[in-house]
Amino acid sequence: MLFCGLFIISCDLIKMKEDPKKKASLSDPIARVRDQYLYPEDVEGIAPAGMSKEDSTERVQRFVNNWIHKQLLIQEAATKIEFDEADIERKILDYKYSLMGYEYQAYYVNKNLNTIVSDEEVEKYYEENIDNFVLKQNIVRGKFIKVPRGAPKTKKIKSLLMSQKVDDIEELNSYCLSFATQYQLDDSVWMVFDEVIKNSPLAEIPNKVQFLKNQRFVESSDDQFLYFLKIEEYRISDNVSPLEFVKEDIKNIIINKRKVGLAKQLEEDVYERATKDKSFEIYN
Repeated sequence: MLFCGLFIISCDLIKMKEDPKKKASLSDPIARVRDQYLYPEDVEGIAPAGMSKEDSTERVQRFVNNWIHKQLLIQEAATKIEFDEADIERKILDYKYSLMGYEYQAYYVNKNLNTIVSDEEVEKYYEENIDNFVLKQNIVRGKFIKVPRGAPKTKKIKSLLMSQKVDDIEELNSYCLSFATQYQLDDSVWMVFDEVIKNSPLAEIPNKVQFLKNQRFVESSDDQFLYFLKIEEYRISDNVSPLEFVKEDIKNIIINKRKVGLAKQLEEDVYERATKDKSFEIYN
């Protein structure tokens, strides 16, 4: 971001050498900072086609305000320090080439990236890097339901939660869809315990580790709601995370590694082809 800012500021410093009166424009300027002017053609393309008039106006206004702030800064800088214009132009050129290379790498990676990650790859990475997957929070697998105090048949919720019968499971799903304000019924999913009990009386538990070790079902309430929690399994922080909890993270890590590998391979392939074709020389 700093270099990008330098690029933009550098361009503006070069423009400052121009006489604004000599600039060919059929339109009146829309902003001025001392002897620098901003014209309608300078903001063309700022708001893409299809954008609402209100959003388009807001975006242009934001651009104009940023331009004013930037011009004030660089004109202040021009009075305080002496710029090496040749060095600035070299940096602009270097940034331009870096940006072009980056855009092509991004295009190549997106075109060739394999985003399918097998369970075997995930498990292998997990086992080889297991020390990197230490839990920072307590996690649980289970079911959680929050219903208003006035909901019907609340006394039946516990028995439905504890039941393994297909009919009871379906009835509980239907009940939650109709009356629960918050619920999690997929007990195969690992959840951060503090997130599950947030905004409930359970959040005030003084010793959550001890609670998890001793409780498998708890029912609580406040002035407005009833809370039901059934815990199937738990893991305490500072222990190794179960694979299921970090599976998506591992997939993203593997895909990012593939991106880096593709970008690096592209550079090597281009260099190797250029070497064979004698497309470049270094003169001593």
